[in-house]
Amino acid sequence: MKVIGITGRSGCGKSSVTRMFANAGYPCIDADLVAREVLEPGSACIKQLQNVFGSDIVDESGTVRRRLLADRAFATPEGTAKLTAITHPEILRRIDARLRQAAEEGAHLAFVDGAVIVGTPFAARCDLLVVVTAPYEESVARICARDGIAPDMARRRLDAQTPEQTLRDAADFVLENNDTAECLQKKAAALLQRLEQEP
Repeated sequence: MKVIGITGRSGCGKSSVTRMFANAGYPCIDADLVAREVLEPGSACIKQLQNVFGSDIVDESGTVRRRLLADRAFATPEGTAKLTAITHPEILRRIDARLRQAAEEGAHLAFVDGAVIVGTPFAARCDLLVVVTAPYEESVARICARDGIAPDMARRRLDAQTPEQTLRDAADFVLENNDTAECLQKKAAALLQRLEQEP
C-alpha cells in the first residue's frame, strides 16, 4: 500500500483535497486530529507531559488545559522540543496503526493529511508527498473566515509556518489552489487518476 502525505500551509485548501479523496472511498488519516487525540483523558502521554510542564496542566476531570500547556511548551524552543519528543512517538504510533488497518482491509492508496510533515520523522513514512498551495492573500482570507481572526493575526500565523518554497522543493506533486473550488476538484481528480496508475 502506498502512503501519500498531503500537506500545505494554513488556508491552502488541503482539507478540501483530503475530503475529496475520502469521498472517493480512500482511507484518509487526519494527523492534526490524531495530535489532538493524544491529549485526551487516558492517553499515555499525559503523565509525561505533567512531569515536564507541571501537574496543573490537567484539570480535576483529567482534561488537559491545552492553552496552559501551549503557553508553557511554546515559551521556549526547549519546551517545544520536549513537547514534540513526548507527543510525536504516540502520534506516529496511532497513525501507523491506522495505516496497518487500511492495508489489512486491502487499500492500495492511503492518505495522511498533516500541516507538519516536511522536516519531521513522518516524512520518511510517505511514499509520495502532495503539497497544496494557494496565493498568500487568499490563504489569509480563508484563515480569517474559518477561525474568525483579524487579517494581521492570520498573516502572522502564515509567516510562522514552513515557507511555501520549502514545501514545493519536497513535493512529488503540487496542487495549485489558485482558482475556483470546482477547478481544485478537477485537479485533485486528475491527480488521483495519476496516483492510481502509478506502479
